[in-house]
Amino acid sequence: MNYFQNKFLSIIAKKLSLILGLFFMILFIIPIKQLCALPHEWVEVPMSEFGGQLWDRKSIKINKDGSVRVLSKFIPKNKGEITQDILYTMDINCFEKSFRDIAVGTDALNNYLNNNPDWQDPNGDKLIMGVIGQVCDFKD
Repeated sequence: MNYFQNKFLSIIAKKLSLILGLFFMILFIIPIKQLCALPHEWVEVPMSEFGGQLWDRKSIKINKDGSVRVLSKFIPKNKGEITQDILYTMDINCFEKSFRDIAVGTDALNNYLNNNPDWQDPNGDKLIMGVIGQVCDFKD
């Protein structure tokens, strides 16, 4: 009888330590991740009839090919359930004044990679041209 009690207590102790370990991981790791998150330094480009566009000055990175990667946010003029702020991770070719969206999402955790990241011309889009102009001027 003593053997079975020890075995039972051993199993309970292992499960309890696993549960407590998970609890402490959740308790400490999540706040640490939030603490380590870098704050954004949003810069606004001139608005268009569709809304506004911001880019994050602290997110600028120079890619190996010389293009610039930056986090950008589109804020639609009319917000609703369907229309909400959209985050873009975009590469900018300052020499050709072209761009490509690398990832798109509604927040940092809900981000989808673009399967067709071809370079695109802004085609007169005031917001994209504003981001390209400001980012390229800033990085120089």
